[in-house]
Amino acid sequence: MSVFKDEDPRIHGIKTKIRVVPNFPKPGIMFQDITTLLLDPKAFKDTIDLFVERYKGKNISVVAGIEARGFIFGPPIALAIGAKFVPLRKPRKLPGDVIFEEYTLEYGRDRLEMHVGAVELGERALVVDDLIATGGTLCAAMNLLERVGAEVVECACVIELPDLQGRVQLNGKPLYVLVEYQ
Repeated sequence: MSVFKDEDPRIHGIKTKIRVVPNFPKPGIMFQDITTLLLDPKAFKDTIDLFVERYKGKNISVVAGIEARGFIFGPPIALAIGAKFVPLRKPRKLPGDVIFEEYTLEYGRDRLEMHVGAVELGERALVVDDLIATGGTLCAAMNLLERVGAEVVECACVIELPDLQGRVQLNGKPLYVLVEYQ
């Protein structure tokens, strides 16, 4: 599901603030740069507000943000809905005991790590990132959370690249996006 189909007037403002950078970080990649969205306080606030409106009152206790841009959107959503924020980090960034999940990116391989004990059995989790491309990162995040007994309620992204069919990789898990880029 995505809000743009509902034609919320805030979506146009958000979409116009996202810059496309060709051939970054590798040739052939059309990078969707949300840093330009962050420069516009109204568009940034509208982005957070749209997510908060969707998730407030849904008994979500964990907002898991994927490094790095999930760290931008996840904490304000978590604060607004009364949930804790759990960072899902790249390898060797978290001190102490961690569990991890490896995955394939649009342009390589990586893994996500989470502190042992950060999420408890039965907690309801929302996974947040800026973008879904192939779906590998979101799948790794969901697997990590589900391995410790969390219920992943939904994944939320600002941007979807539907041509890469990442939504299919989620195996029916709900995905909510604000804007699509072909």
